[in-house]
Amino acid sequence: MSWPRSFIDEVRRSADAVRLIGEVVSLKKRGARWLGLCPFHQEKTPSFSVSDEGLWYCFGCSEGGDVFKFVMQHEGV
Repeated sequence: MSWPRSFIDEVRRSADAVRLIGEVVSLKKRGARWLGLCPFHQEKTPSFSVSDEGLWYCFGCSEGGDVFKFVMQHEGV
């Protein structure tokens, strides 16, 4: 089944990425971003960053994306 692009965009805009990702990753506010340990590779210092706009990026493994990609990566879909 294919969802209308407008519906996908609305879900992306309304999703609280910090809350959703924060259920998996312990995040701490640092300036304008939230930082934590990346759930996709082993690390000792935080390199995983989440913005209030709903985007995430790991400076350690170079993975990143929106809430959809995070859920897909985390769930292995």
